[in-house]
Amino acid sequence: MDKLIITGGGPLDGEVRISGAKNAALPILAATLLASSPVMVRNVPHLHDITTTMELLGRMGVELVVDEKLNVEVNPTTINSFVAPYELVRTMRASILVLGPMLARYGESDVSLPGGCAIGSRPVNLHINGLRAMGADIEVEGGYIRARAKRLKGTRLFMDMVTVTGTENLLMAATLAEGTSVIENAAREPEVVDLANFLISMGAKITGHGSDTITIEGVDELSGSEYSILPDRIETGTYLVGAAISGGRVKVKNTRPDLLDAVLSKLQEAGGKVSTGEDWIEVDMQGRRPRAVDIHTAPYPAFPTDMQAQFSALNAVAEGSGTITETVFENRFMHVQELVRMGANIRVEGNMAVINGVEKLQGAPVMATDLRASASLVLAGLVAEGETVVDRIYHIDRGYECIEEKLQQLGAHIRRKPD
Repeated sequence: MDKLIITGGGPLDGEVRISGAKNAALPILAATLLASSPVMVRNVPHLHDITTTMELLGRMGVELVVDEKLNVEVNPTTINSFVAPYELVRTMRASILVLGPMLARYGESDVSLPGGCAIGSRPVNLHINGLRAMGADIEVEGGYIRARAKRLKGTRLFMDMVTVTGTENLLMAATLAEGTSVIENAAREPEVVDLANFLISMGAKITGHGSDTITIEGVDELSGSEYSILPDRIETGTYLVGAAISGGRVKVKNTRPDLLDAVLSKLQEAGGKVSTGEDWIEVDMQGRRPRAVDIHTAPYPAFPTDMQAQFSALNAVAEGSGTITETVFENRFMHVQELVRMGANIRVEGNMAVINGVEKLQGAPVMATDLRASASLVLAGLVAEGETVVDRIYHIDRGYECIEEKLQQLGAHIRRKPD
């Protein structure tokens, strides 16, 4: 397995271009299954999870053509299998997103129960219950969700808890259902909105996306379209934290400031000078050490759980003490022990981490346990004295495109070492 070797040093300084959002690209690629003609998806990030999704579609007989700019043309009309096998689904939870569109378009779908990051229980029962409410016959046997339906029926769907993938699966399924569906307590994340906009580009009739109540009027057919995926707000936030943690200045381009209000507010609280334009954000610490901040994660538009590990690293070297309260996933402090190995002063009490900032972290061998945890260890390595070796970085390759190259552009001393 590859490793990242980081020598801590000076502040990050420079500009970096943000890739398309992984968490929008995955459901949008799944949604291409709904189309009756080819679809062109632009601004697709080059990530391991994207490769896995494309391999999954290819395994089902879908034709995909990728150009040098990573635009993906998908021809779903060649599909010849309605099975998403365990060996692909086990590596990535988002594979369950083919369940709804495949069932709605073709009347059958056999999807392995998913795997992915070990950051807490993310039950699939909300997906299953919602599809059953729309008239699907579903059995869970042999580790597979086996769903059948002649044509789904529109209905009122109340989500017991806010779930992004659950909202997305039912949203996709409802586009081809007979009649009107209403999803209540729906996820409001920008990636859900992006999926809805993509579906609308294919002819879906959707209103209310971005609110907690989405209404879908089913249509008989969705046609191919051309669509560009929105920028990745978590990648954006990670590089901006890189500026804050290192006392540097980073300008991110090809992004959207309106998606990061909660994160930018905390970066200002940490002492950063935040400037924004239509498609760029700059954080300038002017050489100062960051101030500790208190974080409380919650579904969008509140502070994103996918940014709390990065702010844990920031608080570790900040002036003062801060608390991180995690309300979304129960196992999301696995990076803490690795940061402690680097000299961080962190105490975990239930779903809260109390962090007292220290002046310096020390380089050490550390191990990534999930996608965002690995980003926090890279950030910590950038400001640690000596050398930090981050192992098991296949996690980071699931969500960050060319992270070492982008950090090198900002002046970081980081390199990838194949095992």
